[in-house]
Amino acid sequence: MVKASNSKFKDPKTPPDVEIRFEARKPITDSTLGIPVNITKVGNPQHRLVTIGDSLTHGFQSGAIFNTNQSYPVIIAKEMGWSDMRYPVYSGPEGGLPLNLEYLSRDLKKRFGDKVNWLNGLPAILSIRQYLDAIEEYWERGKGTVYNSQGKINHNLAVYGWDLRNTLSRNADICLDILAKNKPKNDFLRQVVEYHNERSAIVVLNSARDSNGKALTPIQAATVLGQEGNTEEGIETLIVMIGSNNALGSILTFNVSWSDEGYDDMSVNDKYTVWRPTHFKAELDLLVTEIKKIKARHVIVATVPHITIVPFARGVGGKARNKSRYFPYYTLPWIQDKDFNPDKHPHLTENEARAIDCAIDQYNDAITEVVRQARLEGRDWYLMELCGLLDRLASRRYIEDPLARPDWWDEVGGEYQLPPELEVISPPLNSCLFRTEPGKGRTDGGLFSLDGIHPTTVGYGIMAQEIIKIMQSSGVKFYKEDGSLREGEIKVDWKRLVAQDSLISQTPPNIDSILDFVGGIDKYLNLFSGMLRRNY
Repeated sequence: MVKASNSKFKDPKTPPDVEIRFEARKPITDSTLGIPVNITKVGNPQHRLVTIGDSLTHGFQSGAIFNTNQSYPVIIAKEMGWSDMRYPVYSGPEGGLPLNLEYLSRDLKKRFGDKVNWLNGLPAILSIRQYLDAIEEYWERGKGTVYNSQGKINHNLAVYGWDLRNTLSRNADICLDILAKNKPKNDFLRQVVEYHNERSAIVVLNSARDSNGKALTPIQAATVLGQEGNTEEGIETLIVMIGSNNALGSILTFNVSWSDEGYDDMSVNDKYTVWRPTHFKAELDLLVTEIKKIKARHVIVATVPHITIVPFARGVGGKARNKSRYFPYYTLPWIQDKDFNPDKHPHLTENEARAIDCAIDQYNDAITEVVRQARLEGRDWYLMELCGLLDRLASRRYIEDPLARPDWWDEVGGEYQLPPELEVISPPLNSCLFRTEPGKGRTDGGLFSLDGIHPTTVGYGIMAQEIIKIMQSSGVKFYKEDGSLREGEIKVDWKRLVAQDSLISQTPPNIDSILDFVGGIDKYLNLFSGMLRRNY
């Protein structure tokens, strides 16, 4: 990988431990890193699949956690024929926590038809506020405040918004204590469920307690699961997919604040939006020490995706220069090129985006080395190239601009080939922002949900398929519902997933009009841009 020597490519705020490189890190195509490991497999572990991670593992979609039965861990469990997988369930009449954009768009469709515009804009805003108020009432004062501490530990232990430190140190009691000390207020301007992340985490972890009732972190909970059963390993496959939130805040706020003193302190580190590579590695090393204590037969560790690729951060105009993978600016998806004003609208610059990506490349170098060392120790660990997967699906960055593709593009397989069942969907699925028009249905996107950050159900299916390939290579067996062994290559049931993916199979027609309406308001008032920064 060639480092960038020209200072014009480096944002001046970038710390010295971030290596600025001309092209993205080359993805690893061999999940074993070429290091053979032979392990003894005796008996059948009680827990066939346990997952630790953030929103991508939790199953976050379109601004909310609600379709947890369509998360990639549950998709995998279904293909394994394992119906005993436990995962958090979020009930309630308003479509999840904190704000289900798909539910909202369908509600607006019922009330105002296929378009939201200046003619019905005020009633639509009042309707949205009524909707937000109902969500607040349920989760802050209603049935959503009742948490079950009984029952067994969940197998999906992921929590959206959590980073490496949260996964190491946070538990349900910490979250309950925060809620007890901070009573919700009915703020007219800030109509978002207060402490929604803590409320979501409690649903995941409140049953994760030891024999004395002490609350457990996700790592500790997985350790307990690993000790259960009559075999050496209580867990057959452990998946760890964590680290995106050590950089994601930079695009949510369009502000790059590099980690510094207190990066490992949960009481102060929310002010940082990107972790320096040295800080990330220090946290990763602590996490790996704890993972090695978990009795799991196979461990799959995922790399961190380049978060600047997601369509929430929309590149403005054309590429910065010939053969560049970056746009001059990145801003909110509803702000059109002709309306964008860098003095007014939140944004990242080309060099800020490059610095974030380069830091993530160093995160992934560290993750790769962790897997390498584990395999050299005789542990059956694997690398899941989530970063490489997203790079190979990056429409505006690489697929639509062949000149911007890195030298390794063809060597790793080029553009990611969707399964035939997804290839036939029209218009073609891609990683652009989800767009629709009345009478036409979906006109663009389809791999990312309405929040522009998290996958659709079929997007989660792609992640599940890649992990299944690694699981099969490790010798994990997959079964039919009747208990008989499945032979040959295991493929996700795409027909079922497409039918379950309501954004694909029942596309709401008013997405473009909502985006245009929001963008029109922001053009003059900067209202939604300001709300985004206040609510992060």
